[in-house]
Amino acid sequence: MLDLRFIRENPDVVRRAIQVKGTPLDLDEVLNLDRDLTALKQRVESLQAERNANAKLVPKASAEDRPALIQKGKDLGEELKGLEPALRAHEDQLRQLLLRVPQIPHADVPVGADDSENVELRREGTLPEFNFQPWDQVELLERQGWADFERVARVSGSRSYLLKGDAALLEMAIQMFAMQFLAARGFTPLSTTALVRPETLVNSGHFPGDEESVYKMEGDELMLAGTAEVPVNSLYAGEQLSHEQLPLTFAAISGAFRREAGSAGRDVRGLIRVHEFRKVEQYVLCRADEQEGMQWFQTLLGNAEALLQALELPYRVIQNCTGDMGAGKVLMYDIETWVPSEEKYRETHSCSYLGDWQARRTGLRYRDEDGKLVYAHTLNNTGIATPRILVPFLENHQQVDGTIRIPAALQPLMGGRAVIGQPVR
Repeated sequence: MLDLRFIRENPDVVRRAIQVKGTPLDLDEVLNLDRDLTALKQRVESLQAERNANAKLVPKASAEDRPALIQKGKDLGEELKGLEPALRAHEDQLRQLLLRVPQIPHADVPVGADDSENVELRREGTLPEFNFQPWDQVELLERQGWADFERVARVSGSRSYLLKGDAALLEMAIQMFAMQFLAARGFTPLSTTALVRPETLVNSGHFPGDEESVYKMEGDELMLAGTAEVPVNSLYAGEQLSHEQLPLTFAAISGAFRREAGSAGRDVRGLIRVHEFRKVEQYVLCRADEQEGMQWFQTLLGNAEALLQALELPYRVIQNCTGDMGAGKVLMYDIETWVPSEEKYRETHSCSYLGDWQARRTGLRYRDEDGKLVYAHTLNNTGIATPRILVPFLENHQQVDGTIRIPAALQPLMGGRAVIGQPVR
């Protein structure tokens, strides 16, 4: 959400953001409704002032004038009462429109319509060279007896997964490695729920707009979040922090759930796009300073890259264009990790700086050095998401006999083993 005063004073800037982000919103409707609401509030204030002035005249009025003044007070009260529904309706309608106004993208963000116009910034790591015909993720899992896609589909439907044996241990080891790694870098570990109230998804910016991708718990007024960013972003909602408490930095692990609405037929094989997964999310709440925010952006990005480097996975860094960065983002980079079987990079991480757009929706404020209440800035980035990261991990680290090499950094969490699996080739 943007500051309404900023929108009023910078309509052309906001219109451009709406255009380049492809947001279905008419800014004139917002501005016209704002003017109507302002006029309505002025009318209410005028009537209230008139009623108050009239009330002061009643005790001093003569017996002849008093009944007329009393009746006038009643009439003014009735008129005010009649305006209340219109006032509330205008306020609600304006808020719903303001929730759709996108954040202003950073000047360096490339303009584009969708992910085809994202810009590759750099590539890191060395692509594997196999002297044998490599298997893909599903072949590796099934030949090692580490997955049972058929049985779990009977239990949970499509886009579900079940890992067994060393693959299950590997998934948990990678999660723990990410948590320990981020904790060592000063991020407070959190283990949090995926069950959230609907307003938390409004706070985070997922609503309005992404309702079809969210699972709803009918009868409980609860929903299942697709990232720990959602509950963590609302932990301090409505509180007044002090500037000494900032920044707040978290490494939050939770279950994550996505209906994947609109992706029918896409990536249904194996572990790429499943409905339920586990995710370690980096989240930062910092002072309302763009320079500080950009520094944290680089820190979050650096953390994710360091994790991939420790897991010895080749990747590339992508700058998202305006049409692929989401309504609330000032700046967004994706990290895509190499998948040998597809001979392409696939997204595994997403790093976002949102300025105060998310904080205004959530009520994340702090008192600055002068005691002024200010909306904070927020950032988030994937630490690691499983099982998706297992796809490049298994494929890049497979050996000629079908076993999987374990990078040195991960071996302590895998019982000291350098290799898992049995020779199956």
